Amino acid sequence: MSKTTASLSAGEKLNFLLTNRIPRRWLTLFMGWFSRIESPILARISIAVWQCFADDLRLQDARTPRFRSLMECFTRQLKPGLRPLDMHPGVVCSPCDAIVGACGRIEGNRVFQAKGFPYSLDELIPDAAQAARYRNGQFVTLRLKSSMYHRFHAPVDCHVSQVDYVSGDTWNVNPIALKRVEKLFCKNERAVLELRLDDPGYSLTLVPVAAILVASMKFHFLAEPLDLKYRGANRITCDAEFVKGQEMGYFQHGSTILVFASEQYQRIAGIDEGHCIKVGEALLTGHPLPGRA
Repeated sequence: MSKTTASLSAGEKLNFLLTNRIPRRWLTLFMGWFSRIESPILARISIAVWQCFADDLRLQDARTPRFRSLMECFTRQLKPGLRPLDMHPGVVCSPCDAIVGACGRIEGNRVFQAKGFPYSLDELIPDAAQAARYRNGQFVTLRLKSSMYHRFHAPVDCHVSQVDYVSGDTWNVNPIALKRVEKLFCKNERAVLELRLDDPGYSLTLVPVAAILVASMKFHFLAEPLDLKYRGANRITCDAEFVKGQEMGYFQHGSTILVFASEQYQRIAGIDEGHCIKVGEALLTGHPLPGRA
């Protein structure tokens, strides 16, 4: 038995068994169908059951207090003003509400999903030239719990000209699975978005990763959602301009966004594993800022 396996509690092992030893694809497709059923009564019952397991579900922050379906609750918008933006020049804001997972300096092209579980940028990002721009750069793993706000926003002013869609599995992306499944992010369904910046010397890429019960990513600038039923091109061209904080899309449940930054960037002080962050809060900086590390 490995040291990692031995360190897991019985509860953690049971969680892993229930979420990763079942027909993930079919459960995810079923959840997608079920969550779209428009029945306010069914939605209220489903949300009440959900709240028994998620004590941090803050529906009082939602713009609309009532939901016709479970998906409306999953993809809820927030009341205006709840997520102020850090507008300091050079600051990269968090694109989502999340718990920070593994993060730090990229070792050449090697990244860690958890301690002792590395993967390479080339295995995650299909475009080799794009992956090479992040050698020795920074990475931050942002985990969106199912109870969190599921919409994601532009972390900087940027332009998106293409999305690389990679079809794959739907492993759970919680910390337990990340300690058990090698190269999990490289196996799961995902989208790769390179953010074109005004300064060509700086590079940023977001990689939203789907997971069990999710496997559906909706980008407002693409005609179709990217999900298990998608049969279109893997490289999707587009022409989308964003200002910092503008909404880009949403997951239909909790999941993960991987942030990759070129080596000029530094993490803001306090952005470490376990830190809770909100949309619009400072995540990285490319320039020295007064009072910031």
